[in-house]
Amino acid sequence: MPLRNPSQLAQRLRDLFSSQSLAVLATQGEGQPYGSLVAFAATEDLKHLLFATTRATRKYANMMKNPRVAMVMDNRSNEESDFHQAIAVTATGQVKEAAGSEKDQCLKLYLSKHPHLIDFVSSPTCALVTLEVETYYVVSQFQNVTEFHIKR
Repeated sequence: MPLRNPSQLAQRLRDLFSSQSLAVLATQGEGQPYGSLVAFAATEDLKHLLFATTRATRKYANMMKNPRVAMVMDNRSNEESDFHQAIAVTATGQVKEAAGSEKDQCLKLYLSKHPHLIDFVSSPTCALVTLEVETYYVVSQFQNVTEFHIKR
């Protein structure tokens, strides 16, 4: 059954995001899409997804040229049951590098989920990036698609 109730859908997203550590980030550069695996965290209100990257990466260069990105999270197990039980979420919006007090808050949240990445995110070459989510596209039972728009 597709998810239609906004509060139930929001809770389903929180549950998925807390159970998964990795997402695929899609950026665009020189007319070519580019996918990257990133460790992510979500804010409680679901308005932001956070991830870290070094500034010397292709994904960072792509984001600086075009801040519109997509991020995909899912709970698949690569079993036949995924066709009926897995959920996949695509978040779309714009990214920016966190700075100042916002960075401090984001870093605390990010490290609460990924404490093993403290050396990585503490490096001066690392950027903590926030995706300001506009829309979540939630696919359940392989073909039921629900749009969840974030209100600002």
